[in-house]
Amino acid sequence: MEQVNYPVIIIVVIAAVILLVWLIRRNRKDENDYEKETMQSEIKPEKHDKGEDKR
Repeated sequence: MEQVNYPVIIIVVIAAVILLVWLIRRNRKDENDYEKETMQSEIKPEKHDKGEDKR
């Protein structure tokens, strides 16, 4: 039976948790920035006549 190298497993698990927390925080920050950006931008209506004159 092979011996399990616990220090390496612990380091990998801690690194994975840190990466996960960092990704979640970054995603929330990006989502908040996107919401602010869309709220501040003005949505302009499309022109429906596009050069065609239907009377």
